[in-house]
Amino acid sequence: MVTPVRDAPAVTRDAFRALMGCHPSGVAVITTADAQGTPYGFTCTALCSLSLDPPQLLVSAANTGSTLPVLAARGGFTVNFLHGTGRPAAEAFAGPAADRFRTVAWRPGSVLGLPVLARDAHASAECRVARLVPAGDHTIVIGEVLHTESHTPANEAAPLLYGMRRYATWPAA
Repeated sequence: MVTPVRDAPAVTRDAFRALMGCHPSGVAVITTADAQGTPYGFTCTALCSLSLDPPQLLVSAANTGSTLPVLAARGGFTVNFLHGTGRPAAEAFAGPAADRFRTVAWRPGSVLGLPVLARDAHASAECRVARLVPAGDHTIVIGEVLHTESHTPANEAAPLLYGMRRYATWPAA
């Protein structure tokens, strides 16, 4: 039998941010486009694989960001897994800058036509939105992976990581 925890106050926002900052994560840029083809995107470290059958992944999108409503309306997105030299792309998409797509190279994906950052990513995945789950100040976006692509020579580069409020790359073997 499980006894539920009751009347336990949650930690503060700052304490939670400090906790999660201790756990380095891979860095991705999530991209989509509206019906007119205007691209949108954000830097994401809260993502993971979810299922092999069907192939699904999960990303966490801020409810206050401009990308989530476009992603939901479009029904698709691309996950661009960044390598170490993709740090400028990570920084460009981490803030509210409206012209972020002018500062990075991108091209339409082969299946959904959504932005792929092939120069800054070692791999990308084009996804169809399978489910949106509200969760606090974010929404969990579950995507069914329709297409994956490795980018050369970028696929030989070390993955970009973020933790302890700084970027780093995977150590060389």
